[in-house]
Amino acid sequence: MNTRQTLHDLVDHLPEEDLITAVRVLKGLELAPDPLKVLLENAPIDDEPDDDDFDGGLTEALQETELISHEEVKRRYLK
Repeated sequence: MNTRQTLHDLVDHLPEEDLITAVRVLKGLELAPDPLKVLLENAPIDDEPDDDDFDGGLTEALQETELISHEEVKRRYLK
C-alpha cells in the first residue's frame, strides 16, 4: 500500500467529528513553506572574489574548450 492509499484509508476511518480537524491540518500543510526554498532564500550572498586561481583554472579551461554536439561525438568516436 502506498502513502496516498494509506492516507485515504486513515481519512475513511476517521469519526465524522474529526473530519474538520483533519481538513484544517491538511490545509495547514499547504501553507507550510518548502524547507529547501527557505534555506536558499536565507543563504548569505556569495561575495567571494572570483580570482583566477580560485577554481584551479577551470573557468578559463572551459572557455577554451570546443563544445561539440552528441551527434558529432558519435560520428567521431563510434565508427
